[in-house]
Amino acid sequence: MDNYYADKLNSQSLFRVYETDIPRVKQYLGEEIDFVRRKLSGTERVLEMAAGYGRIVKELAPYCDSIIGMDISAENVELGKEYLKGYPNASMVTMDAHDMAFDRNFNVILCLQNALSAMRANTSVIDHIIKLLAPGGTAYFSSYSAKFWEWRLKWFEEQADKGLLGKIDYDQTKDGVIVCKDGFRAITHSPEQLRKIGEKSGLPCRIEEVDESSVFLMIQNK
Repeated sequence: MDNYYADKLNSQSLFRVYETDIPRVKQYLGEEIDFVRRKLSGTERVLEMAAGYGRIVKELAPYCDSIIGMDISAENVELGKEYLKGYPNASMVTMDAHDMAFDRNFNVILCLQNALSAMRANTSVIDHIIKLLAPGGTAYFSSYSAKFWEWRLKWFEEQADKGLLGKIDYDQTKDGVIVCKDGFRAITHSPEQLRKIGEKSGLPCRIEEVDESSVFLMIQNK
């Protein structure tokens, strides 16, 4: 399986992931967006990586100058173009995080909702993200708080029950890692791991927990 999100969990399937009936998960999803939204002034050029069909792009478009959602799945991007109709400052592009090519830089780059895991981001990907930051720009990386583990697992069980994922492999699912019997695997970056990423960048950075559900690493370019 080359990339689960490109091959299976895309388009309408991904849309159904966010049609959750779990109030605590809905709260988590909203709090992540609100955390970033409160920091926007309306003048920023924003890039969201692993943007899916543009769920977060649509929420943030009214609060920035322009926003691009990047995703590896062409099906997600096509759905996103329809989903974002009526938002002229928002667009979608099909691109692999491991082979990015932009002719501009960005004031804000978003890797939200555990996107580092979804993109299988390595040091090269993270270095490239930072190089795309404009002077004074900020990159936001978020992963799950350990305090959210119970709700995160319930959410993935809900997805499995909908047939969007394989059944949970409970023998392998532990310590912040969720494994399904069809090959799906999602890791978590702990605050310590995120801090090491920030320190390795050599740029000002900080860690902040949000809503006892997310942990954010923010790296600011000079």
